[in-house]
Order: sequence, then C-alpha cells, then structure tokens
Amino acid sequence: MKHHRLAAAVVMATLVLAGCNAEKAEAPFELKTPAQKASYGIGLNMGQSLVQEGMTDLDAKAVAMGIEDAMGKKEQRLKNEELVEAFAFLQKRAEEQKAQLTEETSKAGKKFLEENAKREGVVTTASGLQYEVVTKGEGAMPTATDVVSVHYEGRLVDGTVFDSSIQRGSPIDLPVNGVIAGWVEALQLMHVGEKVKLFIPSELAYGDQSPTPAIPPNSVLVFDLELLSIKQPEAAEAQ
Repeated sequence: MKHHRLAAAVVMATLVLAGCNAEKAEAPFELKTPAQKASYGIGLNMGQSLVQEGMTDLDAKAVAMGIEDAMGKKEQRLKNEELVEAFAFLQKRAEEQKAQLTEETSKAGKKFLEENAKREGVVTTASGLQYEVVTKGEGAMPTATDVVSVHYEGRLVDGTVFDSSIQRGSPIDLPVNGVIAGWVEALQLMHVGEKVKLFIPSELAYGDQSPTPAIPPNSVLVFDLELLSIKQPEAAEAQ
C-alpha cells in the first residue's frame, strides 16, 4: 500500500511540475521597452505587407529564423542558389495569381455594369461612366480647373470599403482635373450640394495599375460622392 501511495504522489508531483512548466512556457511575451515595441512594429508591418502581396503560406518561424541569423551574423542555412530558386518560384506564382485575379475581376466588373445600367435612375455617359443622382443640388457647377471640397466613400462592387472621408469625418479639397478620369467627368456634371452614386469602369479608374492592394487590378469602383463647395482660387492656393 505504501508503494502505491508513493507512486501516486510521484505521479501527482510530476503532473504539477509539468503544469507549472507549461504555464511558464506559454506565458505571453511582454512588449515593455521601446526597442521591443519597435521590433514588434517592424514584424507587424512586414507581416501585413506579405499578406497584402498574397504570400499567406510563408512560414513565420522560418522568417523569424532568417532575421535572427542575419542579426546574429550567423552562417546562412541555405545556399544562394537555393534562395534564388525559391524566390523565382514565389515570383512566378504571384504573377500567375495576379493574372487570374485580374481576369476574374474584369469579368465580374463588366457583368456588374451591364446589370447596373438597367436600373431605373442610372445614367450611362458616352465614356461608360454610370451615375445616379441621390440628392439634387442647385448650386454652381465646377470646371476642370476648379478646386472643390467633397465628401466621399469608395467601395468595390462587393461592398468592401477601401477609402472614406465620411468615416474619417473630414471632407477633402482637390483639383477637379487632378483625380481619376471618372471623377473628373462626374464632378463637372454635379451642382454644389448634390449627392450622387458613381459606378466607374476600371478604364476610368486605375485600370490594371492599382495604387493599393485594397483595390484589385481592373476593378469597377463605386463611390458615394457629395459636392460640398467650389473653393475660391485664393483660398484653395493658400490651403
């Protein structure tokens, strides 16, 4: 009986110690010093950039290992030839994925515009721009050389918001002829005080040269746009 009790006590002690070690091993790493916080920020920015580039299958541990070896001035674990081959593979795969996404986005955009043009209240101009007046305005109409103040929210056709002065709570001043072609045309069709919904074909937006990963190449863009005012040239220049 004593042997059984001793064995049970040993097992229990082992389990307790294992539990303590597990808790110690799983304790979260605390970011206290400025260097630690900056280091985390660098890693976070790097990870976000990789995700935006579509490289979601990279091994985070291997990335950390590479950084650790470089900062520790250790001998690299792979030959340059192996690294070149790996990078070439990733580059080829990224190009293939981009081409596929571009084609899919283009087809979806054309289908969206075809269906949207059938809706009552939607006007299609000669360029292919589509717009719908939400609130009529009675004010002046800007020209291409004017500076205007606007509120807007930009979305993809699936409803994803990629930019919004409305959400930021701050309108923006901009030159009419200094924006994408769809906006240049639309602004000159608007009166001050007017709100419209714009449906901009990719060729009147960014085409296949998107300025941000948030907007896939060849995307049709949807904007809620309000023309708040036309700025006086002196005030606009000062601002």
